[in-house]
Amino acid sequence: MPVKYKIDVLAALKTAGYSTYKLRREKLLGESVIQQLRDEALVSWPNMGRLCHLLNCQPGDILEYEDDSAESASNPE
Repeated sequence: MPVKYKIDVLAALKTAGYSTYKLRREKLLGESVIQQLRDEALVSWPNMGRLCHLLNCQPGDILEYEDDSAESASNPE
């Protein structure tokens, strides 16, 4: 997948004072979103906005585009 996380989002949230327990208890993020972050699966834009708010950052601070065309060109199916 060409878009991926640049940072460990859950570790960044923990550093900012948001444990997974606190995120669930205060209904900041649902369990399914936390599981997506654990699995490094991309979350929806509303949840990305919430992450940016909690971490006081921009989406570009969390996500990066990695061009995988070079990889697919060297590895034909």
